Amino acid sequence: MSSGDRPFRSVLYIPASKPRALDKARTLPVDAIIFDLEDAVTAEEKNSARGILAETLAEGGYGQRMRIVRINGLDTQWGKADAEAVGSMQAEAVLLPKVESAAQLDALVAITGDMPVWAMMETPRGMLNAAEIAAHPKLEGMVMGTNDLAKELNTRFRADREPMLTGLGLCLLAAKAEGVAVVDGVYNAFKDDEGLAVECAQGRDMGFDGKTLIHPAQVAVTNAAYAPSEAEVDLARRQIAAFKDVEASGQGVAVVDGRIVENLHVETARKTLAKAEAIAALGV
Repeated sequence: MSSGDRPFRSVLYIPASKPRALDKARTLPVDAIIFDLEDAVTAEEKNSARGILAETLAEGGYGQRMRIVRINGLDTQWGKADAEAVGSMQAEAVLLPKVESAAQLDALVAITGDMPVWAMMETPRGMLNAAEIAAHPKLEGMVMGTNDLAKELNTRFRADREPMLTGLGLCLLAAKAEGVAVVDGVYNAFKDDEGLAVECAQGRDMGFDGKTLIHPAQVAVTNAAYAPSEAEVDLARRQIAAFKDVEASGQGVAVVDGRIVENLHVETARKTLAKAEAIAALGV
């Protein structure tokens, strides 16, 4: 399944230094896993975490879950070794933190070669350069780093995330323009299902493909929020059927539930059904 076709409802961070967490992730109903060599790993564990992760991925067992490895920045003492190692790991993509320019992705690709690249978008400069980053030929996904962005902007926490909407929107526009995946940042209160659901709904309505998670307890809420509902699937089927009927009779516009249905609505309906089918095919 290509990254353009696969769901990214739930993208869970797992510390690469924790064998038990790495093993548990094989059983979790997530669409993708970010195996983290960066923030979730202490300086003392970074070199050993690289080896643990390589061995774990070689063992397999992650099924259809996309395997993404977040390395340390190339400006750190661990970044180059991480990039060199991930190229030979059983991973599907490498995620670079704090991307602010396409040149940073060029430097990564010079080491990792043909492996697809994802970019952490977490600084004001990154937001401002989102278009050039999204257009990089090796880039297949963008991940919002909302904690770092909030720190850089010096914002206060707000449930509506109004202070960050400009940055989030710039990245969304860039990702959609280039046809790459884009997933929302984490929700820190991992025991607050109600707050998580609100933020998931906001992100889904904005157009994000899914959300990054810090705890397995967040998976069910997120998967539900980013999957087409039964009502949406039913409406999509009826819109497609109605449009076929009017086309057969030489008309160009159908009406479903009192609303006009044109070509663009049918295209959206087909995408809804394709997403529902892709989720079902994951079997997680």
